[in-house]
Amino acid sequence: MTIKRSKDTHSPFIHYLIEQNLIGKPHLPALEQLRVELGLSLSTVREQLEVARVLGFVEVKPKTGTRLKEYSFTPAVLNSASYAIEIEPSLFTQYADLRNHLESAYWVQSVSLLTPMDYHRLQELVSIAQGKLSSRQISIPHREHRELHLLLYSRLNNPFVYGILETYWELYEAKGLAIYADLSYLKEVWHYHEELVNAVIRGDHEVGYKMLSEHRNMLMQRKQLVPSQLFE
Repeated sequence: MTIKRSKDTHSPFIHYLIEQNLIGKPHLPALEQLRVELGLSLSTVREQLEVARVLGFVEVKPKTGTRLKEYSFTPAVLNSASYAIEIEPSLFTQYADLRNHLESAYWVQSVSLLTPMDYHRLQELVSIAQGKLSSRQISIPHREHRELHLLLYSRLNNPFVYGILETYWELYEAKGLAIYADLSYLKEVWHYHEELVNAVIRGDHEVGYKMLSEHRNMLMQRKQLVPSQLFE
């Protein structure tokens, strides 16, 4: 089956991956066969396969070989944003601003799509986080924080929105914000999360958005205690 290729700047290898997707063939042949099919040198095939791997188009495993992955925008955004922020750490603030505007723009649409199962998981995450902050051996509920925010936007079925939001949390961790340990701050954060979740469950999107905005303002106003070297 021959797929008509659009006029663009894709490499022959990326075009090949597109065709494999369209005809439903997730497994790629060995490098030598790829070389023959594409009419490229073995070194070029290896280079382009590595680019595709970095972009998240394929996964390469010793026993199972190379196969196509479900599309995700995150690898491309993360690699690009990480590179930029390594050079200029202040760009993280601009990325966070992009994320905030995106969350705001999709708030009503996203929470309107959540299911009872999602509601249960949101409540569970709040309970787990508050338990961690109240236990004798306190631990920072970062995993719960990340999952709660991403879950709120998980039903959009928009890989571009989700990729930008998911990348924010990867950058957030790399920036060192996940190790911030002010207990009173964290407890207040999770109070807002609890109120936000309650509002979402009862369908009060306006109050839920208000809680989201106030929680966001807390993060913007808090002092940056982590040295920039942690992001280098």
